[in-house]
Amino acid sequence: MNYDVLDMAAVRVQHSLLLLQLLWQQDAPRIDLSRQVGLSRSAISSIVQDLLASGLVQEGEARVSERVGRRATMLSLNRAAAYLLSVDLGASHIRVALLDLRCEVLASSEQPHDIRSGPAATYPLIRNLALDVLAQAGVPEPRVAAVGVGIPGPVDFRTGEVIRPPNMTGWDGENVARSLGALFLEAGFSAPVLVDNDANLGALAEWKFGELRGTPDLIYVKAATGIGAGVLLGGRLHRGVSGGAGEIGHISINEQGPLGRSGNPGSLESYAAAGVVLSKMRTRLHRYPDTALNEDSRMADLTRLGSSDPLARELWAEVGRHLGVAITTSLNLFNPSVVLIGGQMAAAGEPLLCAVRQVVQERAMQVNRGEVLISASTLGRDIGALGAGVMMLERLLSPGGIGQLTRVSLQTATLHAGSRAPPAAPVLQASTPDPETPPAQAPPFAPPPPPGAASSVFTSAGRRAIQALSASPSTSLTEDYT
Repeated sequence: MNYDVLDMAAVRVQHSLLLLQLLWQQDAPRIDLSRQVGLSRSAISSIVQDLLASGLVQEGEARVSERVGRRATMLSLNRAAAYLLSVDLGASHIRVALLDLRCEVLASSEQPHDIRSGPAATYPLIRNLALDVLAQAGVPEPRVAAVGVGIPGPVDFRTGEVIRPPNMTGWDGENVARSLGALFLEAGFSAPVLVDNDANLGALAEWKFGELRGTPDLIYVKAATGIGAGVLLGGRLHRGVSGGAGEIGHISINEQGPLGRSGNPGSLESYAAAGVVLSKMRTRLHRYPDTALNEDSRMADLTRLGSSDPLARELWAEVGRHLGVAITTSLNLFNPSVVLIGGQMAAAGEPLLCAVRQVVQERAMQVNRGEVLISASTLGRDIGALGAGVMMLERLLSPGGIGQLTRVSLQTATLHAGSRAPPAAPVLQASTPDPETPPAQAPPFAPPPPPGAASSVFTSAGRRAIQALSASPSTSLTEDYT
């Protein structure tokens, strides 16, 4: 076997991935890509030609290049080369959204649903909503490159199996990736299904699309029926060994407190989960004869009246103090620069946030509280869909996923061409992982290597780019290319 040939093919795939990641960030001419990656213009042109033929990249209008002072053809990622299907499973709703490759939401459909009704009652609804959004957008099933699912409970991201979820009766041991994959296959989808905790996906969405996008050390706290956190450290999602990191709702804030759903005494959820807060509201109505709240008030009413109603203000101050204790623990452990609070309870706004900040100032170590910003998420209802989109793109723009993306793009080109033969382009593929086992940690969108490298495929800049993209344990490619 000629290992030099294999290494050359691996290098080409890695540089193709890097070009796609750069073009995901912004359009660029070939000469700028050559400078950023550290490859010769001829090498870049050769790779670009493959990407153009596969339909993943397209040419735009010519613009004057600042570097050479002449007109250069702009290249862009073809956002319509393939599509992504996001599934947001909440405690009381299902939302499915269709995204293009830039994660723009093209269509969405949502309906109320009690997650405790179990998988058998949930999966058909997901399938029907998925078919609905595809019909809305006029996109056939074969053009979907991946399906991403957010789960409101602990999930082993490597296998897609739900593990002892406190708020999801009937789901323990359920392999969502396998079951949904089989159901979608029957409906005409041939796309991998990726699954993660919804708070983790919230952190990814904030990192890529939030007002503080690009913040490498960030904690996203989802406060709703359950309370969980997504922890981003050094620009990478920290999932832990089996996906259990970030279960902030089960931190004990009072050893003598009431039992939470996880069975732990005095857990954060036993004081501050949505159901607990509503129950407290009802028991205190008699103390506030002038309150606008009543026995039938829901969380939306409580958040809407958070600044004006005395009972609502009292409740949000309490919730904020409880959240503040748990967030202080997270600050002392991870020292992030940003904590963002999302979920339905975040709509309470400043009454909640002020209480959180006050506790943090009182309890956190100075080194951990001095620089931290605590604010509310601004991504709204799309945060789950956007986070799933980031998860899917990290998989597709990796050595283990680029083959799937290329195949779907070529099918898309064939559909557009009618009866004509598909373009003669190679299917980029660097490894063939088990489709039922997502990688242990997909690589992040890699930053560009420093400019100024020599024009060789084996330049130091090229090697650094390859090493950055090959950091995932899922890839079997060697890093020794010299």
